[in-house]
Amino acid sequence: MTFDDGLHPDALRTVAPAYGTGSLADLLPSVCAVLNVPGAEDVLGLGARLDGITKVAVLLVDGMGAYQLPLMAPLAPVLADLAAGGRGHAGTLTAGFPSTTPVSLVTLGAGVPPGEHGILGFTVRRPDGGVLTHISWGDDPDPRLWQPVPTWMERASAAGVAVSVVSRPAFEGSGLSLAANRGGVYIGAADGPAVAAGMLAALRAATGPALVYGYHPDLDHYGHEDGVGSPTWQEAARGVDRLLDELAHGLPPGAALLVVADHGQLNVPAEGRLDMATTPALADGVTGAAGEPRVRYLHTAPGARDGVLETWRALSDSLVLSRDQVIDEGWFGPVPAAHADRIGDVVIICRGRELALATGWEPEKVGRLVAYHGSVTAAEMTVPLLIVR
Repeated sequence: MTFDDGLHPDALRTVAPAYGTGSLADLLPSVCAVLNVPGAEDVLGLGARLDGITKVAVLLVDGMGAYQLPLMAPLAPVLADLAAGGRGHAGTLTAGFPSTTPVSLVTLGAGVPPGEHGILGFTVRRPDGGVLTHISWGDDPDPRLWQPVPTWMERASAAGVAVSVVSRPAFEGSGLSLAANRGGVYIGAADGPAVAAGMLAALRAATGPALVYGYHPDLDHYGHEDGVGSPTWQEAARGVDRLLDELAHGLPPGAALLVVADHGQLNVPAEGRLDMATTPALADGVTGAAGEPRVRYLHTAPGARDGVLETWRALSDSLVLSRDQVIDEGWFGPVPAAHADRIGDVVIICRGRELALATGWEPEKVGRLVAYHGSVTAAEMTVPLLIVR
């Protein structure tokens, strides 16, 4: 069953990442400028809104795109009030590209566009030809080499700011955590109430400037599994509201809360799922597939790239670009040569309610999810920025 995800037709328009003016990459540099971290620039103009603030909590709610807020509002009165500006400032940012969790988490933590930090997809090709899945990444490749940019948590800690990361215990020490959040004291939190308790305790314990980052994944999880708008998703939305209620009403003096997301989601019906396993022509000339269903990376045999481009353009409604084209158009920001091979020779960017599945190259369960993200629609790219003093 596909539930109504409440999206306005406007949510399917294309949105480009606003690197340098209003993206996730600009948030922590702006926060750190408020906290007087050397080298930080307040691109977002947070100083005026956070005047007198010495402790900043940043909560990332996975999957809570700006276009999900109207559907959440009847279930989440605290969130609805914050989104309306009832207790502070409400605005939006863009995710980076692709609009997927590992890319966004590192874009936020490193404070640079994806091309620079090198986490360029949910899965990407490794130098040995294998595929790296960033959410199950350990220490191979070395996270500090694969993602070489210092995080703003490292920079803030070096400047004397008390930095804490509050997230699931299982994520401590993972490759993705080190790529995105190295530099902070890790506090394990198994659920929403524990995230709230851990973040508030870290804020209260700090005797000087503090940066506390929290991560809450439930909304995204139930969107994927059951669909945006499903009963389990609705209960997860209520859980987000309870978390926000605890944080907003528990902030100590001199502290502010910033609430963001890594991406939005949209439900994809069965008729929108194009699979290389059931349309063999789509696999002609392809030697490997990575990325994810909404932004697919195809690696091609020598001399086969142009044929793959032609076939996909004929058989799909997606935007089909070569690696050079997608880099030149600026979707990733600047991409150094060391990171370019992580992108496919051909990039499939889904524009409507479509998927580019690669069953056989990835687990079958990937094609059985209900809601997805990763591409360039407003629903996926636009995330809220809520500020509570």
